[in-house]
Formats: sequence, C-alpha cells, structure tokens
Amino acid sequence: MILQVNGEQFKIASGSTATDLIAKLNYQNQRIALEVNEAIIPKSNHTEFLLNEGDKIEIIKAVGGG
Repeated sequence: MILQVNGEQFKIASGSTATDLIAKLNYQNQRIALEVNEAIIPKSNHTEFLLNEGDKIEIIKAVGGG
C-alpha cells in the first residue's frame, strides 16, 4: 500500500503497523513523535496501530541540545 510520509510517497506491505513503519524507516530506539492523519499516536499504541492506504503520516525526530 502507498502512504504519504513526511510529504513523500512511501510503499509498505498491507497490514503493516506503526511499529513496522518505524522499523522500515530505521527510527527504532529514537525519540520520535508519530502523527497519522493529524492525530498523535502514542508510543504505547504503535504495535497495534494498523496503517491504511493513503494515510498521511508525519514523523518528527526529537533533537537534544542547548
């Protein structure tokens, strides 16, 4: 299926979860915020949150500094 991730088309297998997407993008073990169709998805829901064709996803990576 085709998703829109950070403004670009991205292909992933049907039935994929948010965790699958995060792994495919190599964001595991990083501090990120995940938004799907303008709704924040808590990290505790990533494993069971199913993605759908055409979802618009924004992934924001936290950067530390001062």
